[in-house]
Amino acid sequence: MINVKFVEQLQKDYRANESERRQIISASNNILFEAKKTIFALQRQDFKAALIKLGEMEKALDNLAQRFGVQRLQKEGAYKAAVEEYLEGKTLSLVVNNQPIEAISGLTLDYEGYLGGVCDMIGELVRYATNQAAAGKFTAVAKTKKSAEDIMSQLIDFDMTGYLRTKYDQARGHLRKLEQMAYEIKLRGKK
Repeated sequence: MINVKFVEQLQKDYRANESERRQIISASNNILFEAKKTIFALQRQDFKAALIKLGEMEKALDNLAQRFGVQRLQKEGAYKAAVEEYLEGKTLSLVVNNQPIEAISGLTLDYEGYLGGVCDMIGELVRYATNQAAAGKFTAVAKTKKSAEDIMSQLIDFDMTGYLRTKYDQARGHLRKLEQMAYEIKLRGKK
């Protein structure tokens, strides 16, 4: 036998959670899509458009935090993916604009989002360096490789496991691509 009022409360709580979940997923998907467009804008060196999009995403993330609370948001994989993609774009913007990577003021984001975003950003640095090499900007390739090396030298101390270890290993592979690119440019005597 089960208490009817108890079941009714469970049903009410369940429906409220599902409503929140749908809202969080919808907003997170929008942020994720905008983050991908931001990264693409950065690859094309459209820094103005990227900064506008980053600002819009920051407002959207702040709005989600105010509406649902950070603890509730952390239960949704769609939100975590959106944060990681946003941080990938944000850190790429910082690196290509010679700014330090640090905590984003006004947003409460966890270490997994930051570490995953930074690791993924190393792959975007490979694309950025490739575009720079194609444009004949060979010193930019060396600078990008140096930035990636500096970041990776900091990440090695984390001894990441699980999901983040996979991200770290991928970043290490991307660093090798940058090293290979810089080596080939040097062999060809390009500056």
